[in-house]
Amino acid sequence: IFTNNLDEMLITLVAGARPNFMKIAPIIRAIEKARGEGNDINYRLVHTGQHYDNNLSQTFFDELGIPAPHVNLGAGSGSQATQTAMIMMAFEKELLKNPTDLVMVVGDVNSTLACSIPAKKLWIQVAHVEAGIRSGDMTMPEEINRIVTDSITDLFFTTSRTANENLQKSGVDEKHIHFVGNVMIDTLLYNMNNLRKPAL
Repeated sequence: IFTNNLDEMLITLVAGARPNFMKIAPIIRAIEKARGEGNDINYRLVHTGQHYDNNLSQTFFDELGIPAPHVNLGAGSGSQATQTAMIMMAFEKELLKNPTDLVMVVGDVNSTLACSIPAKKLWIQVAHVEAGIRSGDMTMPEEINRIVTDSITDLFFTTSRTANENLQKSGVDEKHIHFVGNVMIDTLLYNMNNLRKPAL
C-alpha cells in the first residue's frame, strides 16, 4: 500500500544526531551521483530533531555540505522513552503523508530505532547502515537500539567482517548483508582538503 507512485525509487534518509549527519552526507552524495548517471533514484531527508541546538545540527549540515532536510520532526529532548516515542509518532505521520520505497537509518541513536519501527509497521523496507555492531553491554542505550533495529531490518550495510559475523550468528541470511565499509571514513576523506594544521 505504502509505495511511491513515481517511476523512480524514493529513499527516506533519517538523521537526528551529530554522528548521523556525518554518516548521511556520503550517502546523499552517492544517491546524487547515481541520479546524475541516469538512475531513477531520489531521496527525502528527514531530520528527527533529536539534536536541535544549532551548534549540534545546522553547523554540521553547513560544514558537511548536506542539503537542508525536507522536514524537521522537531522531536526535541526528554527521557529515552519520551524522545523515542515522540520521534515514532512524528515519523509515522511523515511516512503516511510522504510514502516511500525504503527507509534508511544510520548508527545506533534513538532516531535509528524510533524510525525503524513505524516504517516496518507500515510495511516499508528498512535499511540499516552500520548494522551488526555489538558491544555486549546491555546497559548501553545504543546497544539496545542496535539489537532492536537489526531485528526488524531488511537490508544490512556493515562496516566490518565482525559485524557480518554478528548478524549471521543472530540468524540473518548472508544475502541480505552488504559489507560496504565505514561511511565516517568517506566523510573524512571528502573533507581532507578542509583540514587545517592548528597554530602552535
